[in-house]
Amino acid sequence: MPTTLPQFSGDLSASAALRVECGREGFARARSFTRDTLHGWSLDHCCDDATLVITELAANAATHGARRSPGVPEIRLAFLLDPTHLLVSVADTDDHPPVCAPTGTSLDEHGRGLCIVDALSEEWGWAPTPPVGKTVWARLSTRPATPCPPI
Repeated sequence: MPTTLPQFSGDLSASAALRVECGREGFARARSFTRDTLHGWSLDHCCDDATLVITELAANAATHGARRSPGVPEIRLAFLLDPTHLLVSVADTDDHPPVCAPTGTSLDEHGRGLCIVDALSEEWGWAPTPPVGKTVWARLSTRPATPCPPI
């Protein structure tokens, strides 16, 4: 798992960021922000995957990172777009690295978020965010999916 932010293949085309409080309203706002941002960038074909990835990263940040913060914890979402990829990231105040280690059975309700991120992204990783915290990111292709050939 890379521990630095990825390099882009070209110039940045667009960026967007949002700070949300951890909780039901904050997560709903994160999902809406993701859908609205990608629609504005004509990336509707990436919307479902990106929304699921940002939801999983935000849930992990709230569950593992933000709970260690005093007061009402918040996380920072960011989107960077280059000609071929969308980088989604979530930053929190916890210094501990993310752990992608499914436990138990496939019917467990928790513990599979980073496995989902891994399945939907071309790559993912994390980077320390000085002076405190980390940013967990995932890079998704912006190319439309290739349809399956007829049988």
